[in-house]
Amino acid sequence: MQTIKAAVCHAFGAPLVIEDVLLADPGMGEVEVTLEAVAICHSDISYAEGAWGGHLPAVYGHEAAGVITGLGAGVSGFAQGDSVIVTLIRACGNCPSCAGGRPTICETRYDSVNGPLKTADGSPLDQAMACGAFAEKVVVDQRQIVKIPDSIGKDVASLVSCGVITGVGAVVNAAQLRAGQDVVVIGAGGVGLNAIQGARIAGARRIIAVDMSEEKLEIAKEFGATHGVLATLDKPWKAANKALGRRGADAVLITVGAIAAYEQAPRYLAPGGKAIMIGMPHSGAMASYEPVMLAATGQGLIGSKMGDVVIQRDIPWMIDLYSQGRLKLDELISGRWSLDQINEAIADTKTGSAKRNVILFKR
Repeated sequence: MQTIKAAVCHAFGAPLVIEDVLLADPGMGEVEVTLEAVAICHSDISYAEGAWGGHLPAVYGHEAAGVITGLGAGVSGFAQGDSVIVTLIRACGNCPSCAGGRPTICETRYDSVNGPLKTADGSPLDQAMACGAFAEKVVVDQRQIVKIPDSIGKDVASLVSCGVITGVGAVVNAAQLRAGQDVVVIGAGGVGLNAIQGARIAGARRIIAVDMSEEKLEIAKEFGATHGVLATLDKPWKAANKALGRRGADAVLITVGAIAAYEQAPRYLAPGGKAIMIGMPHSGAMASYEPVMLAATGQGLIGSKMGDVVIQRDIPWMIDLYSQGRLKLDELISGRWSLDQINEAIADTKTGSAKRNVILFKR
């Protein structure tokens, strides 16, 4: 095992600690990736605060990009020196979900506590979300990575591995939006902005952004929103309905974990519309609906994990759209920080003003 630096969570809600940890060599079907960038996602923060439980100590982080520096036995299609995006989607490829084209809900369980990470004294260290990317290096399954051109900056590439595929993928794969349809996106943060530009790319007629912040609504328009509605209005769905010609939206994408957003989402829908549930509330949080209204109008509620993507299929075309200038990535980065500044970067992310903060590893 080799020694690397990582940001370790020892207690939920406490600052992360930069320390030496041990990383195993890649095993069968695994690769070692030396990271150049990892973005901070709200899911990392929620996990570190204990929102969904989990084992401690743990290393979080799952939006990463870097260069392959080690190959285990049985790896094919990759070589040392390849630039890659690293995702948390660890798929076995054989279970019913994987075989059915839905690797984001792979049914094979992965033991992250007894994975490639150990503390400096050799004790178990959770490789959270099958990534553990708040670290200088990761060892992950070859199915979790996608090769990208060397010309793509790793800072922008890291965003694709979660926020971009989740937002854009939810529009294309879960909502299956058709050109000319109308969309409401609740939440104009990192995932919300990507849902907005996904709707723009898919040819939506009107795209309504809903958020608590006037500033974020203005930013949403830069990504493709045609209208902005303040969530602080008494009945924000009425303002959205008016902007949509009083019909409602064909798809409502909830990109925040706020229960109020989930409870209000069906009110934005047109008959036959569907609400796509993306944001992750804390465990135990409950929302309520009036089922008869959904049944009578043919509306639906659909969960979408990681945009229902197949990374080997979907990431290449997203990278190609970025290369053409049609998918905004650079504009998503609010700040760049070092690993030693990770707690400051997390605090800045928690203010709600940041789109995405990125940790850069000096090479």
